[in-house]
Amino acid sequence: MSRIGNNPIAIPEGVTIEINDNIISVKGKLGELTQEFSDVAVKVEDGQAWVTRPSDSKDHKAKHGLYRSLITNMVEGVSKGWTKELELVGVGYRASNQGQKLDLALGFSHNIVFDLAPEVKVETISEKGKNPIVKLTSYDKQLVGHIAAKIRSFRRPEPYKGKGIKFVGEILRRKAGKSA
Repeated sequence: MSRIGNNPIAIPEGVTIEINDNIISVKGKLGELTQEFSDVAVKVEDGQAWVTRPSDSKDHKAKHGLYRSLITNMVEGVSKGWTKELELVGVGYRASNQGQKLDLALGFSHNIVFDLAPEVKVETISEKGKNPIVKLTSYDKQLVGHIAAKIRSFRRPEPYKGKGIKFVGEILRRKAGKSA
């Protein structure tokens, strides 16, 4: 039994859900998202959305929880938005942005210039004595997570000193160095 799939999805004010065939579209103040679904039924009534499955087969149970989570993320995204923060740990690591272009200095011979999707807003925070932070904001959780993972892949945190790009609040597993 999918415990996640059985929970109703609360629809806040200002958010509308439309279902056409096997496509659900969610509109809110921040934007509009669409998602294709299969093997489940979605119904909207009394400010709540319910996801139901036709049988108790393993595939239907898996999709039941999956689509309920995806729809919940869409509803929360168009009403509140999603944010990911990345921290650049290392001497000389810098980040700056010009509109939708993110310029990263990560110790390579050249800076990395990364073009962001127009749906994602980027902000760089650089304070003296603190590590630079890149803040990504959007209404699409999947897109924000994908772009954050791509930026992190430019210089993953290494296990000895912890240098690299990490998520804010991420706990790294550190290794001991050489013993004398």
